Amino acid sequence: MGVVQGSNHKPRGNAYICNLNFVFSNFNAHLGEKMDLSQEILRLKKEKKAVILAHNYQRPEIQDVADYIGDSIELSRKAAEEKDAKMIVFSAVDFMAESAAILNPDKKVLLPCLGARCPMAQMLTVDEIKRAKKQHPKAPVVLYVNTLAACKAECDVCCTSANAVEVIESLDADTVLFGPDKNLAEYAAQKTGKTLIPIPANGFCPTHLLFQPEDVKVLKMQHPNATVMVHPECSSEMRQVADFIGSTSKMCRHAKESSAKEFIVGTEEGILHRLRKENPQKSFYIAYEGAICPNMKLTRLEQLYAALKDEKNVVKVPDAVAKKAHKSLERMFAV
Repeated sequence: MGVVQGSNHKPRGNAYICNLNFVFSNFNAHLGEKMDLSQEILRLKKEKKAVILAHNYQRPEIQDVADYIGDSIELSRKAAEEKDAKMIVFSAVDFMAESAAILNPDKKVLLPCLGARCPMAQMLTVDEIKRAKKQHPKAPVVLYVNTLAACKAECDVCCTSANAVEVIESLDADTVLFGPDKNLAEYAAQKTGKTLIPIPANGFCPTHLLFQPEDVKVLKMQHPNATVMVHPECSSEMRQVADFIGSTSKMCRHAKESSAKEFIVGTEEGILHRLRKENPQKSFYIAYEGAICPNMKLTRLEQLYAALKDEKNVVKVPDAVAKKAHKSLERMFAV
């Protein structure tokens, strides 16, 4: 994708943007082909007693064939409630499918695209957690769910961007080790008044880091009555220009409940499809048009169909790791 004339789409030296031409070159050329494939996926889903989960950042056509759309843990909990389902097809990135496998040990979990990996989750290693524990032996470890299962097995409790503040507040400790997102740690520290030590020191989401307050200011000139919604993974500068800060699930809820008719959205552009479907009388503008996660967009209908048809790309978490990680997730749910 080149620069869009007259828009707020400006290239920003991010390696992920360089891959967008490749990511989107595989879109189906004809809507009819998409519809045929979608119908076949729905047929197979019923035949195999499968449930399809799609993250809010997935392609529109993926969201349209999903049984549930939401954030990672919201979706995993939905899957656990599907008592008749034998299989979970998780259209998202690696750590989300791992969480689904941990929380649903009796179901087969499939990840349609094995290459769909969260770069932020890759930033934290087990060794880094162990080093931090040695340096701060009395500090509990809280990990964002955007981590790999092996890391979750090393923490005391997990959190989501929706409940990070509540999880931190529930701990009887003034100093907490928190990973891997530095911006979410900063946001939770401001809300709780506690000291959060980020592990690693500078973990971040490459997509959310693309948002800049200057873009919001330009859009506000065009839409002065618009409410600005920003994800807590964004920089502190972006959070300062926001009217509302919250996870994707909280954004969707706020958009429904708010009396505002226009919204400027500071998170991955995939959420716009859901926001517009659920609020057809309202208008939504992405704060930066280049805010596209290429990893979330790797999953296409063809891959979803192949995974479901051949039951391939089964996600396996070693029992010892799954048992420990399950405890940290359950503690989060208890909060």
